[in-house]
Amino acid sequence: MANSWLGYAYLLLGRVDEAIDRYYQARAAEPRSGIYHIILAAALGYKGEIDEARASLAEGLDLTPKFNSVTSVRNDPFFKVGNNRYHELWENKGAVGLRRAGLPEA
Repeated sequence: MANSWLGYAYLLLGRVDEAIDRYYQARAAEPRSGIYHIILAAALGYKGEIDEARASLAEGLDLTPKFNSVTSVRNDPFFKVGNNRYHELWENKGAVGLRRAGLPEA
């Protein structure tokens, strides 16, 4: 779990390669955690690794189908915490990456 939190922080800070490394580790440790696949897809999509992002997103959606749109991810209680700067970082990195990976807006 520590890798996922650190990876998420790296993603929001724009340290995308480090985020990807941490999410690969988190996913390997807990392969049934769909959100790890989905946030890895966001990081890969943000970086422009579209094929890998789509594959990770598909795996994540198989495990956690409730996150079937950017809006559904945004509306999850986990993503509702924080201040305006946090939300801005998420929108400019995480949401962008998910869109690039092919997750629809709504």
